[in-house]
Amino acid sequence: LASVLSVRESMERREELALTKIQLEMARVQHEVEKVTAELAEAQRIREESMRHPIPAAQLQAMLHAADDATARKKKLIESLAALERQRGEQMRAYQTARRARQVLSDLRAQHLEAWELEQARAQQKILDDIFASRNQRS
Repeated sequence: LASVLSVRESMERREELALTKIQLEMARVQHEVEKVTAELAEAQRIREESMRHPIPAAQLQAMLHAADDATARKKKLIESLAALERQRGEQMRAYQTARRARQVLSDLRAQHLEAWELEQARAQQKILDDIFASRNQRS
């Protein structure tokens, strides 16, 4: 039972590590989304400020092109975040399954250990009772 429990604990740890890895990747992608959003806001502010003064059309086109690129990057990041969210859900279910399987074995092992300890205590008490009874018979 101990070896099976060890395997189950290992499986649980592996699933937990995979879940942690996905969560870290989600945090990284979320940070990138926030960074691109800030870039877009700054680009919008600069573009609006630039529009108050005459600027060359090429410069305006470059600004618009950069904003379009940033928007496309943000869209890809959001799609990636959605895919990671789905993976996280699947991994969470796998982790919970592994955890339940390990918990069942842990509980079973604890029950067996408790029963064994009780049996040992009874056997020890029987030995003491036999010793006491044999001494009483000699007296």
